[in-house]
Formats: sequence, C-alpha cells, structure tokens
Amino acid sequence: MRWLTFILGVAILAGVASVVIVLRDGSSDPGAAGAGQALSAATESPSPSPAHSEFTDPCGTFDTAAATPYAVMGYWLIPTSDPCTWRRQLQAIHRLGGDTVVRLGFGLSPRQTDEDGQVLQPVDGKETEKTPPADKRYAVCVESGRSCMKAAEQELRAANPGNRISWTYVYRTDEQFGPGIFRCPQMERKIVVNGAVFYRLIAPEDGSDDPTCDFTTKGRAYHLILVSAGEQDSLSELLDLGDRFGIRVFPALPLAPRDPAESTRADPRHIGTLTTLTRRILQDYGNRFGDRQSLGGVYQPFELQLRDWPDPAKVQTLQVYAGQHQIVEQELPGKPILVSPYIDSRRRLKYTSTPAQVAAGFKALARTGVEIIAPQDGRGTGKVGLFWPNWKNKPVDDRLKPVVGESTYATAYYGGTRDYYREMSKARAQLAEEGVEVELWANVEAFEPSSTENCGRQGTRGRTDKPRLDTQVTLAGPYVSKVISYMWSDFFTCGSPSLSEQIAEDWDRPIPVEAQRRERQIQDGLEIRGYHLGDAKVTLSWPGLDTPRVVDSATVGWHDGTPIPGLPAGIETIWIPVDWATVPGDVWVRVEVTSADGRKSAEPVYYHNTG
Repeated sequence: MRWLTFILGVAILAGVASVVIVLRDGSSDPGAAGAGQALSAATESPSPSPAHSEFTDPCGTFDTAAATPYAVMGYWLIPTSDPCTWRRQLQAIHRLGGDTVVRLGFGLSPRQTDEDGQVLQPVDGKETEKTPPADKRYAVCVESGRSCMKAAEQELRAANPGNRISWTYVYRTDEQFGPGIFRCPQMERKIVVNGAVFYRLIAPEDGSDDPTCDFTTKGRAYHLILVSAGEQDSLSELLDLGDRFGIRVFPALPLAPRDPAESTRADPRHIGTLTTLTRRILQDYGNRFGDRQSLGGVYQPFELQLRDWPDPAKVQTLQVYAGQHQIVEQELPGKPILVSPYIDSRRRLKYTSTPAQVAAGFKALARTGVEIIAPQDGRGTGKVGLFWPNWKNKPVDDRLKPVVGESTYATAYYGGTRDYYREMSKARAQLAEEGVEVELWANVEAFEPSSTENCGRQGTRGRTDKPRLDTQVTLAGPYVSKVISYMWSDFFTCGSPSLSEQIAEDWDRPIPVEAQRRERQIQDGLEIRGYHLGDAKVTLSWPGLDTPRVVDSATVGWHDGTPIPGLPAGIETIWIPVDWATVPGDVWVRVEVTSADGRKSAEPVYYHNTG
C-alpha cells in the first residue's frame, strides 16, 4: 500500500500548517501534488472589496452582500448596450460568490475598400469576382464630405506625396477611449458623426508603430485602423461596478484576424497591425485604469485547441499569441493574461489528444506569456466526458449521445475531465521548476451539447442543471486553483427556474473533490476535501460490500475550514477514522457525502485502495 508522508504535531490541533505531499488519485508522481499553486505575483492581488452594502442609481437599488456563495467564482459576459443589464448581472454573480467576470470582445478585421474609400463587407476567404457591398456601420464615418478612409489618405499625401494607405482594418467595440489611444495626433483623431463614434489610427505597415510620427521625410505605406466605438465607455461602467461588488474584470484583447484558409487558426500576416491596435488600447487602459484594482487583467479571446505540437514555434496561433502578449507585458505590467483553450478527447476524430498530449500543449501555451490558463472542461460540447477511471466501461451519459453516439466512455474518449486536469497540473508544476509561473483554472461549461429549449442567443445548445455543474466541479477537483464558467449570458439566466436560481436555492449542498487515506495523530482514516462539508455524514461502499458504512464526521471525525493554499476558495477538509484492515485491496472505494439536513452530493468521489 502506498503511504503518504505527513508531518503532524501540535500545530494540527489548531489547523493544518505543515507541508503535505499529496498524491492524486493514487499517482506516485509528486508533480501531481498541490496542482493549484498559490497565485503568482501577477495574480495574487485580492478582489476589490465591495464599497458599500447597498447602493441606489437610476437602475434601482442593489445589494452588495454575497448571500449564497457557490464553488464557481467567475463567469463570461456578453457585451450589452444596456448599463442596467450590467448592474443586474454583476449583482446576481456577486450574490453567488462570484469575484471575476470575463467579457467577450471583438475582432480586428482586414477589409477591402472601393474607389470612394467605403469599407466593404468582409469576405469568407473564397475566391469570387463579385464585389462585396459596403459595410453600413462604417459608411457613416465621414469627414468634410469624404469617407474617413479617403480623408486619412488625403492628409497623408499632403504630408508627403509618396504616402499611401496599403490596407484598411476595422475594429468594432462598445468601449470609448481616451487620448492614450493616439500616438500621432496630427494624423489620428476621434470622429463623431450624428452620435456615432469612430477613432482613426494610422500606423506604418511594417508594424513598427513608429513613435517619431514623421510623415513628411519620406513616403511610406500605412495601415488605417478605423475603430467603431460605443456611445458610452462600457469598460468604465464595468470597472465601476467591479469596485462596487468586489469583482475583477478581464476585458478582451482585440481578437486576431482568422486565416482565410483555416478559420481555427490566427493569421500571422496581421501580427504587426494587431499588436499596434493592442498597444494603443492597452496604453489607454494603463493611463486611465492602471491603478484600478477592479481591472483584474486581460482575456485572450482567440480559441486554441490544446495538443502536442511537433514544433510549437511554427504554430500560427501561438505566434500571434506571443506577439500580442508581449505588448501586454510592456503596457500593463502586473496585469495577468487569461486564456481558455479547449480540449478534444474524442477517439474517432483526427487531431484529438490524450491527457499527456494536452499537458505538452499546456506547456507550449504557457511559454507565450500567459499567467492564467483556464482550459474548457469539454463537457458542454461533448468533447470530453465526466467519468472516473473505474467507470470507463459504462455507457456514456444520454446527453452525450448526440456527440459520440451509443458507446462506452472508453470507446468514446481518451480520458475523462479529471485525467486531463491532473496531467495539466503536473505540467504546471514542472513549468514552475523551470521558472515559468502559470495558474491552472477550470472553465466548466454550463450548457448541454444540444437542446430543444432555446437559450437566448446560444443556438441549439441549452443550459445544464445544477447537479451536472456540481459534478463538473467535483471532477476538476483538486488540480485547479479556481473554477469559472462559460457563460452567464444566457446559460445561467434562461429557463425557469434558471440555473442561477437553482444554485441560489441549493448553494450549500456538499461538493466533494478528493478523498485520500490519511493518518491523524495515532489514527488511520480518510481525508475528504470539498465544499460545504461541515457536519457531513460520509458513506463508504465498494464492490462486494453488502451494507455501506456510514460515518458521522461531526461525531467521530474532524473538520477544518481553513483555506488551503493553492486550492479554490471555499474548499475545506473533513477527516473520518477508517479501519483499513477491513477494506479489500485494489478496490475503488465510493465516498458519498451527505449534509446534516440530508442532501447528498450530486457526485461521489472515489479512492483507489491499492494496499
């Protein structure tokens, strides 16, 4: 039997204070221990404290008390033009204990223009002789009777006849910017036309973003970036609300243009212009929000599938990441970059990956300069299943059959969610030994692969339920330092009762995440970690046991609610005595946790007794 070395002394009577080498799921690899390390210097700043217990504004009266704190502490938001929607959403998120929001953003888009300088609609990358129509959004942008593109071109040529605009890019946002977005005010400006707001940015096509602003000495080719902005600055509103509710906001970086030949890849031909726009926006953020605690960092929105690339240096999306992330380090030092890649574990498809291959991809991604990697757990899309090693020959969940058909977990997938997070936690620990600090979070998908229930703007995908979400938290388990979810709008708010309402009604149901054999003082037993475990009854069972064993932890056990470094906030520990001599060797012990009022956890945890 594999024993775990545990330094115990008087200090354990007051709380766990000694260093524990924890082996995960029976693994003997120390790289699996302490998977969620304490936040690095870039991410360890606490969330802002709510400024008041209650406040009133034109949207109504809002309460800043967190009444029903749940295990999920961060959510994605869709941009909205209604400031009252922001307020209602952040209040609801905060009530469930949320301290982080990640907002979706917009993409930089290279566009053709016609003879009059009108920006044309995007093309899909296919060759066609048909000229696309003008984009009505940018047709509004007019200066002195000329399109904004033509006005910029004429001013450049007035400075030097050899100047020209070689490419036009557009970027849509609901934000507004301050003067920090301009590098060369003699050629760049804010343009307001009948309430529509635009920003005209000019940059050399070589991506240098030349700070000399010398447009006269020699003729050069320039890129025009035409930004369609919001009437109000949504980010200012979000950060103000973040200060109110104690929530950190991660606004999205500009999304890279996609490769027309393969839309899942970022197009490296546009790195120079992308980094120029990123630099300008982040310079403005730094000027206006650099000291705001509610600005938690920035979100890299271009999705990437984690895999073991033969040569990561040749991966287009990683190249674009590295260039863009370098700008973040320069312009917003101390603010972390968060990225949420996806995993595909399906055996029947090409280019899917085993847990070990995903761990290798995790390392390559970390080296692009990100500080927080929150891999999508894959259950909502059906790309990964929620199952334990001893379940692999069971039929898949009925809700996964639209994706993988009638099959067992072992037939459908290379591994389960827990297998992937465990391997990535080992990779994170190995990176730390190399001096590369990165946080591992879990992004649990709050939807089902398909549904007949329309859920807002989410197409055929429908919301899931709280038991499934609890199960996702359990399976991500002890390997991550935070759990966040895609996404609040609309999966947590649609239906009746909505998922957020289900959580509010059942927020303190036990959610175990791990069980391990432990000695405590002179007794042997089982230590269980998870959420809301105080006064719980623990039921142990295994194949061949006629009557499950029930142990009341409040009577014969031990409970410690002290936060555990490197694990999500809210995780606590209980311990119960177990006579291991009566437990057969090489069995998976099923560990169920029931609250004092009789509510059983949605998912048990398993301990593999290898003794």
